[in-house]
This record gives sequence, C-alpha cells and structure tokens, in this order.
Amino acid sequence: MLRLLGLLYGVFCYLVFLGAFLYSIWFLWTFDSLQPAASVSRALLIDGGLLALFALQHSGMARQSFKRAWTRLIPRPLERSTYVLFSSLALLAIIVFWQPLPGVIWNLGPGIGRTVLNILFWAAWLNLLVSTFLIDHFELFGIKQVWMYYRGLPFQPPAFQTPLTYKVVRHPIYLSFLAAFWSAPRMTPGHLFFSVMCTGFILVGIWLEERDLIRFHGERYVVYRNQVPMLIPRPTIKNVESSPLTEE
Repeated sequence: MLRLLGLLYGVFCYLVFLGAFLYSIWFLWTFDSLQPAASVSRALLIDGGLLALFALQHSGMARQSFKRAWTRLIPRPLERSTYVLFSSLALLAIIVFWQPLPGVIWNLGPGIGRTVLNILFWAAWLNLLVSTFLIDHFELFGIKQVWMYYRGLPFQPPAFQTPLTYKVVRHPIYLSFLAAFWSAPRMTPGHLFFSVMCTGFILVGIWLEERDLIRFHGERYVVYRNQVPMLIPRPTIKNVESSPLTEE
C-alpha cells in the first residue's frame, strides 16, 4: 500500500509539473499583453520576491546537502517528485501573482523580425522538451524513481553520456529557457525585469550545479566542461564521453 501511494504521489507531482509547464509557456507568450499594475514600486517588490522565492527553492532543494537532510524526513524515492512539486508550485505562484509593469521598450511590427523571434520562442520550448528526454525525462521528473519503488527494485541513475545537443553545449535546457525568455517581439519593462533576473538566476544555478557535478563525477565532468561550452555553441566541438545529468 505504501509503495502504491508513493507511485500515485509521484504521478500527481508529475501532472502538477506538466500543468505548470504548459501554463508557463502560455504566460510568457501573452506576457506583454497583461494589464500593468497601478504601483510600479509595489509591482517590483512583489515580482522580485516571487523570483527570489523560486530561485531559493529551485537551487536550494537541488543541493546535495539539502537532499541528505531532506531524505531523513521523506523516503528517498519520493525526493525527486517532492522537488518537482515544490518547483511547480513556486512557478505557479509567479504566474498567478505576477505584477506587470507599464511601458514598452520595443515593439516589432509585422515582418521578418517578429516572425524569427516567434519561431525561436517555440523552437526553444521544443528543444527544452527534447533535451529532457535525451537525459531521461521520467527520471528527471521523478516518475522512474517512484515506479522502481513501487516494483520493489533498486533505482539506478542514468549513465553519464553526451546525447546530441549535450555535445554542443553543456546546458541545452538552460539555453532553451534563455532563448524563450528573450524572444520577445514586444518587450515591456516587466518582461525585461523577468528576463534579466532569470538570466542571473540561471548563471548562478549553473555554477552551483556544476560544482555538485564535479563532486559527483570527478575528473570526467572536468574534462567534459573543458571541452564543451556552457551555453554558446562553438564552431567545432571535440568528441567527449560524458555529459551532465542535471541536478536541477
């Protein structure tokens, strides 16, 4: 019964994530058409607090030290699902309580520029989804862990490898987020604030994540990091034997 409940909990967390993920795409697509808040200072305070809450939760709960303490309270097979649930709730809080800012920084009319940015926006989300499957989508979002727990089998993390886009950049998922955030034919101050803050959070998150990956994988990850760029592809990339399995 406990294993069945664990499986149902994992599926529930995944469905919450899926709903939050799709909602966030729609939120960003319609971001710059939202009605501005009455008070700019109040809006900045709320928006900054929401982003800070998400950053602290997302990176804090992903650290190995937190996981060791956290799994003393919850079963280890449920750790990833719980992380996914908390991350999804923090993301939904941003969407629900976000306060738009007045003004327009740029607004591209009909033409090639707007078309290119719209294509880039949707291509970024597609690349993000594909990248999660390249490194094991269901392990990343906790489904595999609860399934193995339900079957009474030991869980083995995915092998360290470099599938497709991970040979070009070390963090294609983060690159996809950045492309989606900045692909805005109409850029408002609220969207700019969101994009700048999230870019900073991603860069800090990469630094923290790679520090954990070096501890976990040792020299293999150091070699990989030296050979493959972080976010911006290079014209020529050497073949490597390993790729990051994201801790975020």
